[in-house]
Amino acid sequence: MSTTRRNKNRGYQQLLVWQDAIELYGLALSAVRGWPFELKKLASQSMASSDSVHRNIAEGYCRRTVREYLQYLNIALGSLGETLSGFIAYSRNGQIELSTFEHLDTLIFRLENRLLKLVEALELKRDANDWTETLVVRESPIEYGADPAVAHDLNLLLEGMME
Repeated sequence: MSTTRRNKNRGYQQLLVWQDAIELYGLALSAVRGWPFELKKLASQSMASSDSVHRNIAEGYCRRTVREYLQYLNIALGSLGETLSGFIAYSRNGQIELSTFEHLDTLIFRLENRLLKLVEALELKRDANDWTETLVVRESPIEYGADPAVAHDLNLLLEGMME
């Protein structure tokens, strides 16, 4: 569910990477819900690392400069690594079901790949001095080798469609 209030600063809500990150938080929350007291700190850390992903995507988007945006996307990637590492450990030690881990791992893999491609495409724009803070771009992200999901997110970012 996304808010009906729209402006350029809230445009991150249309990004597939942000939507995937919101889904990840929900899956992580479900996976650790109901853990016994002695595991509450681990559950809390898992929720915090997965929560950090969508927050950093949003914060970077709202910063507007490509340098800052890339910094926050890379922090989101770090939080994804932290989240995955925790769930690998929980799976190997019988704290979560294998099916729960597979569901999380599949989503994290998709999100990692989308974020990595988004970072790469934005780095190309940065290196070519082809970034504008008005979020207007003249060419398609496909020219940068972006897959359709990344092209979707780049088009939203760079064409300023969210007013």
